[in-house]
Amino acid sequence: MDPYVNLALDRADRVRAIYLRVSHVERTASWLPIQVICEQCGRIGTTYATDWDGETVAYACLPDMVSWARGCGHEGRLSPLGGRAKLPWNLEWAAKWGLLGVTIEGCGKDLATAGGSRDRSDAISREVFEVEPPRNVAYEFLNVGGKKMSTSKGQGAAAHTIAEVLPPEQLRFLFLRPRPSQVIEFDPEGDTIPRLFDEFDRIAAATAGREVKGELPADYERLFAYSLLAPSPDVAEAAGAFRPAFAHLALLAQIPGVDIAERMEAEKGASLSAFEAAILAERTVSARAWLDSYAPARARLVIRHDAVPEEVAALDAAQRAYLGALATAAAAETPGSGDAWQGLIFRVAAETEMPSGRAFGALYAAFLGRTNGPRAGWLLASLEPGFVVERLRAAAG
Repeated sequence: MDPYVNLALDRADRVRAIYLRVSHVERTASWLPIQVICEQCGRIGTTYATDWDGETVAYACLPDMVSWARGCGHEGRLSPLGGRAKLPWNLEWAAKWGLLGVTIEGCGKDLATAGGSRDRSDAISREVFEVEPPRNVAYEFLNVGGKKMSTSKGQGAAAHTIAEVLPPEQLRFLFLRPRPSQVIEFDPEGDTIPRLFDEFDRIAAATAGREVKGELPADYERLFAYSLLAPSPDVAEAAGAFRPAFAHLALLAQIPGVDIAERMEAEKGASLSAFEAAILAERTVSARAWLDSYAPARARLVIRHDAVPEEVAALDAAQRAYLGALATAAAAETPGSGDAWQGLIFRVAAETEMPSGRAFGALYAAFLGRTNGPRAGWLLASLEPGFVVERLRAAAG
């Protein structure tokens, strides 16, 4: 950065003029665009530099320079090169564009307002460093729980926690899915994270050429390709990989004695490839982290294996008849996946004229001893088929 530090100090008058013209911020004639590190106390935010002679600057470490720190009062001269000082924010931004050869860099809409940080840095890049600034694509905010993500105010979700729950590809998908001009509404609580996985898997399936429900983005294949952490030589092959439903894994992770890899191979009907095994391992870690941090109470469960829950006694005759009909259909068809179970649950409900809400309530009572729970199809798919049929029959009475 030293060449840019030299230019900024040699052309400090241009910097002061840009601040005044672009942002109506007036700097004193002695102000220099540099923050040196105090040789006595090591602070940088409390120093004020003046009098650049081409090699050194004079500076004072002022006790009242800022409200959040107190300078030691030392005065001296030093060279601002070799890491002994840094450029202020707008100049540093512009200097990095030139140093790294940046050709495009977006920024948040707050920085892109007229007279704001981006306008100042663009002007500094052109007029001080004589480098054409990169193309700007202003983007909207990331709202967490309905509030703008703000690191300075401590609002939002901790990055390390989100990184534990969302693998890199799903995190990239979260940001790539909306257009830059759209606000990203993200609340890690509740079902947001399972739904994000489901949407990623839907886009992957469509990219692989499989038929999916619902409308697809116009550029869904590019969306999937750019979500991949590393470029794939065959995007269609990557898209066609077996991906277990996130909610299903979260259920399996809570059932003692279940060999998740073995269960997934049974659902796929073949051995998992090395790529698919890596996806499974990554998603299993994410599912457990989600259960520990953001999962709603209904997603956490204890299967009542020992006996039919006493809550079943509150079911009426129509609900019991529905459970019996579902047991008969399941024994005949042996659905193996969450989707298959979900379809069967709705089909039998329609055949028995049972409202879906009451059908799900009966299922949750039979297996969890409560009136709510995770998606019923994936709940039943996570259990041994024989146990499911036996419990449905026992609850039907």
